[in-house]
Order: sequence, then C-alpha cells, then structure tokens
Amino acid sequence: MRILLLIPPYIPSYFNAGHHLPLFQVATYIRERNSSWQVTALDGGALNLTWHELAQELAKGYDFIGLFNDFDAVDSFGRTAMYCREILPQVKIFTFGRLSKQIPDWFKQFDFEGIVFNGDYESGVESFLLNYAPDTKGIPGLIVKTSLGYLQGDAGQMLSPEEWILPDTLEIPYAAYDRMYKNDLNKFCGIPDRRELVIPVARGCPVGCEFCDVPPMQGKSERRLSVERVIEYIMEQQRIQPFDYVSFYAPTFTLNRRWVKELCRKFIELRLPIRWKCVTTIYHLNKELIELMAQAGCIRISLGVETISVSPNLNLPKIKLNTEAKVEELLAIAKQNDIEINAFIILGLPGDTIEASIKTIDWLIDEGARVRPTVYTPYNELHENSSTIEVGKYNRQLFHQFPQSLEERQKGYALLFANQKDRATEVMKRIMQQKEYEQESTSGDHI
Repeated sequence: MRILLLIPPYIPSYFNAGHHLPLFQVATYIRERNSSWQVTALDGGALNLTWHELAQELAKGYDFIGLFNDFDAVDSFGRTAMYCREILPQVKIFTFGRLSKQIPDWFKQFDFEGIVFNGDYESGVESFLLNYAPDTKGIPGLIVKTSLGYLQGDAGQMLSPEEWILPDTLEIPYAAYDRMYKNDLNKFCGIPDRRELVIPVARGCPVGCEFCDVPPMQGKSERRLSVERVIEYIMEQQRIQPFDYVSFYAPTFTLNRRWVKELCRKFIELRLPIRWKCVTTIYHLNKELIELMAQAGCIRISLGVETISVSPNLNLPKIKLNTEAKVEELLAIAKQNDIEINAFIILGLPGDTIEASIKTIDWLIDEGARVRPTVYTPYNELHENSSTIEVGKYNRQLFHQFPQSLEERQKGYALLFANQKDRATEVMKRIMQQKEYEQESTSGDHI
C-alpha cells in the first residue's frame, strides 16, 4: 500500500518548523508500525511546489493521500483535492491537523473519505488506514464517508509518550526551512544561519488560555517524553543529520520543573556542547531554573508575556496576569545568565488596548527583550459554514472585531509589520555550527 502524506502548496502566513513536524512524525509512526506500507511525506508549502511538480508526484501512484491541515494552510485544499481525484481516480483522501480538530465538518465540502477530529494524529491516521471501508460502522477519532453519508466515530486515542515515535529527520526539507528563517526580523521562531533540530517533548497543557488551541487538541493534562529518550534522540540525530541547535517543542516547557532540572543536569553531566531554546510562561520560571538552564546550554527562552496591562478586564488566566515588576525581574536574571528573552505579545486581547500594547512592546525592547507580536485569534468563533477566506483570517496576523476604529487598526498593524525599534538577534554567535561540533568530537571533547 502506497501512502502520501502532504502539506499542499500554499503561501504561509508565518513559519514555525514545529507546526510542520507532525507531518513527519506521523509518517515515521505509521511506517514503523506497518513495515509493508510505503510512506512518503512531502511539505509542499515549505518547498514551494508548483502544481506541475505536485502532479508529477501524484503520477507515481498512491492508494491513500493524507492532507495535513493548519489554520492558514487550506486556501489550496480544493485545488489539491481536484488534482488528486483527476490523476488518481481511485485514491482515498483523508485530512488531519489543527483545523480539523476545530471544525471537522468544514472539510466535508471536499468529499474526503476521512477527517481526523479527535485524538492524536498518529492514532487517527493509522486507524483510518487500517479500518476504512465504505460500509464501516465508525472509526474512533474520525468522521468517515460511508454509503449512507458521513459518520462520526467515538473519541480518538491519546498516545502515551512511550508510544510516540520521533520523526525521521532525513526526510525533513531543512534547506527550505533554513531559508524561511533567514530574515530574523520576520519574527519566525528559528535562528538565522543555524540549522534547527525540533524535538516535540510534550503535548497538552493545563494553563487554560482561552485563545489557545492546545488543550482542546492535546488535552489539559501534560504528556512528556523521558529525559533519557530526548538525550538519546539528540545524540542519534547529531550522528545522522547535521544540526546546530535544538528547539524543545512543548506548550509550556518548564511546566514540569523536576523534568527540566533532570534534563539540564544530564546536559551538564555529559558535557553536551549543544545550545537550545524553549517556550514557557512567566509563572513557570524562576531564578533557580534560569541559572540551571543557562549552565545546560539554553540561549533563548520565548515567554508568553501577552501584555503588561493592568486592566481589570483582561481575558487571561490568573497566572498570566503579569506584573511589570515580575517581568522586569526575570528579564534581569536572564540577561545576567546570557539568555535572550523572546517575548510573545498578543494585540487585540479582549480588555486590552492598542495603546497598552505599544507601551508593552516599547518597554520590553528598552529592557533588552526581543518582541514577537501576534493578533488575538478567537478560534472558538470558527464554524463549519465559514468560507475559505474567513478561515484564512484565523492566522494570528489579522484583526477580527477589535479594535473597532480604523486608526486603532492602523496602529496595530504598524506594531505587527512596521515596528523598526526591535533589533535582529545576535544569539547565533553563541551557537557552534556542525563543523565545530565535529572538530570537538575529533579532539575528544565531545561525547
């Protein structure tokens, strides 16, 4: 059986390799679980595929095609499905991703055979491939097309971390990803001129931010890989595929402080010369943790600051109502430990104002932090009858109802796209490239 897992060609609103990683993680999972299946994973968005090139790939012949969906990656779904049906009339098409977890019924318009709406992607995709038939009685985690119409199955399976299979990096188009990160002022998450190994170490988050899609998709309880597995994967990939630093991909990296301390101590014990970055919240960070992370090679922490507004009407969990004093304290500690703070800011947050966002951003830059602003996006307002254009607006770059006035919107977009106060990162200067790792290895200083 031949299977193509595809991110269709599209123009991304922004780029984060971690958001594309599930394509390759699912491919590796089903390939290893079913050795007779021939699985190809293709990131048509990052590769900027032409329709001709996609047609050439389809002409190789596939039995199943899985389209990976995201909030801003569905503009071309109709045309992609048309090409698939035209060139491969007997092919079975299914979709999985973040958007089908939000509004699965929206994808019925494409006449797909399967729509993963619940559970982990790996279990949903595998279940569809193993069990789909036009007369099926239902598949957990999926909406499937049957002879009697679409049928929704029971809740899908959430895998334990022991069941996760980390991706085969040899099929990830790193050269394309490197180009996406080249212009640092685009404020994408990668580091320019350095190759990134993304490791998905955790799923799920209990924090409960109303604007976040993680708890509905991955659960409110965190699941996390063992430290031993993470270290093993780093060292394995360093032998197989060149990379310059690690991005630990987790909704809240320091949620489990004991795990983070264990990881850091392992880095220090093994004298791993690998630099790394992560994402967390102010509430889950303190002086002790920052100092230990710095000793273990952490060079950047992306912090969900959101705003430093003191408005009593902010629509944020209590633990995210940050005070200026607390943020200032953490920025100072990070600076003392030579860690760059990348502050995530939300514009248009209910209860906030553009003027408060301007103050937040200016203050953070003056304090030495880098700033990455995005727009408040009410995913809960998406619905199955939304048009493709309406869905495309849920990309964290375009305002919805707020702010109301044209003047406020212009100020907001100026903050997003024309703010010249922030500066490019210099953190790459502290990251050795692969050739330097190899020099250390031959000298006996590298594990």
